[in-house]
Amino acid sequence: MDNRAEVREFLTSRRAKITPEQAGLPSGNRRRVPGLRRSEVAALADVSVEYYAKLERGNLAGASPAVLEAVARALQLDDAERAHLLHLAQAADGSDALTRPRRRTTRTWTAHRSLQWVLDAVTTGPAFVRNGRMDLLATNQLARAFYDAVYATAGNQANLARFQFLDPASRRFYPDWDQAADIAVAILRTEAGRNPHDKDLHDLVGELSTRSDDFRTRWGAHNVRHHGTGTKRFHHHAVGDLTLAYEGLEMTAEPGLTLTVYTAEPGSPSEEGLRLLASWAATPRPLTPHSGD
Repeated sequence: MDNRAEVREFLTSRRAKITPEQAGLPSGNRRRVPGLRRSEVAALADVSVEYYAKLERGNLAGASPAVLEAVARALQLDDAERAHLLHLAQAADGSDALTRPRRRTTRTWTAHRSLQWVLDAVTTGPAFVRNGRMDLLATNQLARAFYDAVYATAGNQANLARFQFLDPASRRFYPDWDQAADIAVAILRTEAGRNPHDKDLHDLVGELSTRSDDFRTRWGAHNVRHHGTGTKRFHHHAVGDLTLAYEGLEMTAEPGLTLTVYTAEPGSPSEEGLRLLASWAATPRPLTPHSGD
C-alpha cells in the first residue's frame, strides 16, 4: 500500500476529529476545515508548521520517536492509533522487519498438533485462531459450529471480513451489524499498518472495496483498534440469540496470529445456548448453505 498516502490520509482524518475545544483552543468564527488547523497541531506538538505540513503530506521518514509521540499527543491518539502511527513511520523508514514482504504461506499454515490440542481442550465455548486478515486458520469443534454460516458459502474462503461484507447471512448473524462492520475494518486497517507489504491483504481490501460500498466507506475513515476483549451479540441459525464475552490472545510463537475464545456468563441463557450448540455440533450433518433462520 502507498505509505505516503496512508500517512497523509491517517493524519488528516485524525486532525479532523479533534475540535478546538477538545484541544483547549479557542474555536473562532471563521474555520474552513473540520477539526484543528495544521498550525494548531504544530503548536500543540511543538514543531514548526512547515515540519508538520511535511509529515502530513506523507513524509514520516526520519521522524524521531519524540516527534511522533508529540504528534500523537497533539492529535489525542489512543493506544491503537499510536501503534498505527509508529508502524507507518517504520514502513516509511524501511528499517523494521515488519515492513519487509512476507512469504505467502498463511493459506497453507496448519496448527501444530499441540495448538490443536489446546483448542480442542476448550469445550464450553468457541475457540479459534485467526490472522490479521481475519482468515479462520484453526478452530475447535464449537467454533466450527458457531461459524457454520461462514463455512457454508465457499466464496467466503473462511474469511470473516468476506462474510461480513459480501454474505447476506452476516446481517442475521450479527444483530449489531454496523458495529461488527466497524470492528472488522478497523482490524484490517490495523493489519495494513503493521504489515504493509502483505499481498493477500492488498487483494482482500481491493476485492471488498470493489464489491461493498459499506466496506469502502469504512476503509476511507482510517480507524484502527486493538481487539482484545469485549462482549458481542450474535444470532445463530440453530440456537438463536447469544451474548458472548471474548478474549483475544496474541500468540508469541506465531507473531501476527490471535487465539480467541468466546464464553457466556455462567447461568445465562447464552450459556444454555452454547450447550445446545455443542450438542448440535456433535450431530453429523451435511454442510449446506442457509436460506434463512
